[in-house]
Amino acid sequence: MPDSQQTHVSTSSPPARLGRESLNIPNLITLSRLLLAIVLFALIDHGQYWLSATALFVIAAATDWIDGYLARKYGQVTTLGRIMDPFVDKIIVGGTFLFLLEKNGQTSGEQIVQSGVNAWMVIIVIGREMFVSSLRGFLEQQGRDFSASWSGKAKMMLQCVALTASLLSMSDQADFPWLPLTRDILLWSAVAVTVWSGMVYVVRGVKLLRQP
Repeated sequence: MPDSQQTHVSTSSPPARLGRESLNIPNLITLSRLLLAIVLFALIDHGQYWLSATALFVIAAATDWIDGYLARKYGQVTTLGRIMDPFVDKIIVGGTFLFLLEKNGQTSGEQIVQSGVNAWMVIIVIGREMFVSSLRGFLEQQGRDFSASWSGKAKMMLQCVALTASLLSMSDQADFPWLPLTRDILLWSAVAVTVWSGMVYVVRGVKLLRQP
């Protein structure tokens, strides 16, 4: 998850390095999720294989915890993994939001399809990630602990559920009368939690910056 793989950084920590230890199973899983994201974006861009795109997104989101779990269990946490895991997560979520925004309101056959995603949602989601990442980088350069909180994990989970509903609603085969309303509620709830989660990090950051 985007906020799940951060580690404590202190002035006494050894310098980060990239070595042969980076070639391990957790990192290979992370890189495979990046390849899944590329295929997912291609399916969304094609605009015909929505059930396949939904299934692929669920797989990418559901297996997100595997690389982190294996890395911690077998002591294979590496610098490459710390960099790539949150990066890939942001690519999957942010990219899916962007591609669904492009497809919103387009014509498919004789129907106008709606993804429920609008520009404000995308700006809030991507803007929050950029700001928190910048804040975390600055604070950890100062040797302060700015590790993930449960609000970030809740944000990621709700975003994934909302995007799954959005992808599914684009398919002609998922003709459920309750799906569009449910999708919209989930999307706006995800945006609200995204804003709230960002504020949680801002408050933590301000408190850390006020400490001597």
